[in-house]
Amino acid sequence: MTKEERKELAELLFPNLKHDRDYYEKKYPERNLPAGAMVTRYGPSPTGYVHLGNLLSAFADMVYANQTGGKFFLRIEDTDQKRLVEGGIDNIVSVLHDFKILPNEGYTFAGEYGPYQQSERTEIYQTYIKDLIIKGYAYPCFITEEEEAAIKEEQEINKTKIGIYGVYATDRDLSLDEVKEHLNNNDTYVIRLKSPGDPSKEVEIEDCIKGKLKFPEHNVDTILLKKDKTPTYHLAHAIDDHLMHTTHVIRGDEWVSSLPLHIQLFEILGFEPVKYAHIAPITIKDRETGNIRKISKRKDPWFGVKYYDENGIPIEALHLYLATITNTNFEEWYLQNSDKQISDFTFSFDKQAIGGTSFDEDKLVNLCKTYFSRKSGEEVYEETLTWALKHDKEYAEDLLANKDDMIQFLGIEKDGPRPRKDISKYSDVKEEFSYAIDSIFEKEDYKKNESEKIYDINLVLDYINNYLDLTVNNEEWFNRVKEFANINGYAASPKDYKKEPENYKGHVGDICEAIRVMITGRLKSPDLYSIMKILGKDRIVKRIKMYENKYIKK
Repeated sequence: MTKEERKELAELLFPNLKHDRDYYEKKYPERNLPAGAMVTRYGPSPTGYVHLGNLLSAFADMVYANQTGGKFFLRIEDTDQKRLVEGGIDNIVSVLHDFKILPNEGYTFAGEYGPYQQSERTEIYQTYIKDLIIKGYAYPCFITEEEEAAIKEEQEINKTKIGIYGVYATDRDLSLDEVKEHLNNNDTYVIRLKSPGDPSKEVEIEDCIKGKLKFPEHNVDTILLKKDKTPTYHLAHAIDDHLMHTTHVIRGDEWVSSLPLHIQLFEILGFEPVKYAHIAPITIKDRETGNIRKISKRKDPWFGVKYYDENGIPIEALHLYLATITNTNFEEWYLQNSDKQISDFTFSFDKQAIGGTSFDEDKLVNLCKTYFSRKSGEEVYEETLTWALKHDKEYAEDLLANKDDMIQFLGIEKDGPRPRKDISKYSDVKEEFSYAIDSIFEKEDYKKNESEKIYDINLVLDYINNYLDLTVNNEEWFNRVKEFANINGYAASPKDYKKEPENYKGHVGDICEAIRVMITGRLKSPDLYSIMKILGKDRIVKRIKMYENKYIKK
């Protein structure tokens, strides 16, 4: 067709568009941002529910934009209307909110580059398609679904590339009269890219994470506009990223194979290409086969975001884990900088893993423990209460009724050079500190913590009634325990007992163990004297009597 014929065709296909391409170029001007600022976008499709890989991508979008003084926006990419999941968009928004991965622009947020939902931008896409038809880079294709299926079958038999190209692109050079005849017959059509690519030539693309990549040029006449005149993702993302002035597209590496098409679309649309950064998939070692595979919704509880909320993994701790995946040097930095936050770290694409990133539950647990160790008792209490109000209301009531004690218990051993690391999630607090609340402790079995000994009640009561002084410091307290041990035939130290075991009934540690088991129900706990000071003598005696009733007098 001549250019005039293409203009006529474009008007025939899109007769009622309100604006031309220049209108949109002016409507969405360059952003006023500092040099080097990144504009990133999280562009989820509401065809499923948010999972860990989605969170990783959105987290990376957020930290790169924030650290450069840029913008991170949310765009709902709902062009595939047939696969939309009911409530999918609400799920996306609520998960981002709940997990504190917050865009500063976009869908449900303020912004001057909207609408931020692709289904509301159809006329924009059609305007650019109209321009491509005029320029000879797009055409209407009337090949039926049955004909395309037959072409695909032939290509599979001949083991050639699948798609409409070359001899298979039978509608590529239809005359204007032939197109009009199809339209008069009400034949359905799609708009295809008239690809200028030559597969014998290579295109080189610089990926921010993977480095230089080489591909054959794209030469398939890919569908740009579907029969219902809505765009495919390929077209929509190119136009939107241009008009919204996205600088970096951070996405999963399942999209790497689409790079030649996407770069070609930017070129024929006359856009400056965005920079792409393809994140390696999150993998895991299969427990049954030992093989490395992608993390899976069906097999792995960590895949779905509900797991983290329901099990009480702190949002900030999950952010720490996502940061370790985003940059391989983050974990070492974080462990060495106890006074720093994620926002103090400088992320870099060259520190991102190129291959698969293995999901490491032990690393997640360790990061969670480090996170809790840096929180005050009051902070741990408040965060645990917030979680319990949502997931364990009975325990929330216990926390509210015992607030002062709980804050004190949770604050034990927090101020030293090696703060306590016995909590990895909010649900651990109920288990690890069950002795902190009388009503919970009374229901516990002393033997559940592997203590099979029957301790000397009279010895412990003698110490509590005649030697315990809760007004002294920790050192003075322990000296009095050692004094009590000597008087009652116990060595003042394990070392002395080891030298001459025949001369002693045991050592001071055995007395402390007996006290610990009787008042906490466990062999291990935070600092024993701190626990005793919080409980007070009356509650200590009550617990010793409880132990006696359960294991001595039964």
